[in-house]
Amino acid sequence: MAVKIKPLADRVIVRPMEEKELKKGAIIIPDSAKERPQEGEVIAAGPGRTDDKGNKIPMNVKKGDKVIYGKYAGTEIKLNGEEFLLMREDDILGIIE
Repeated sequence: MAVKIKPLADRVIVRPMEEKELKKGAIIIPDSAKERPQEGEVIAAGPGRTDDKGNKIPMNVKKGDKVIYGKYAGTEIKLNGEEFLLMREDDILGIIE
């Protein structure tokens, strides 16, 4: 899928990974009670931010990276019926190798 939005500066678009269905004994936890996933795949990344002296600071993440981000990080957006998160690179806690 080609994303029709290009993030600016140090922002990235992340596709959250689907949460696996959680079962406790015979009880199935409904979607509304599940926690928001904290892992995802970078779909697009901006060129990086510019510091106070005008120097370009490159991004540490790139398209295709699997990342872990903060629980309440980013802004939810919908593109072609699919949900994504638009967040700053600072909201990303680490890259999954």
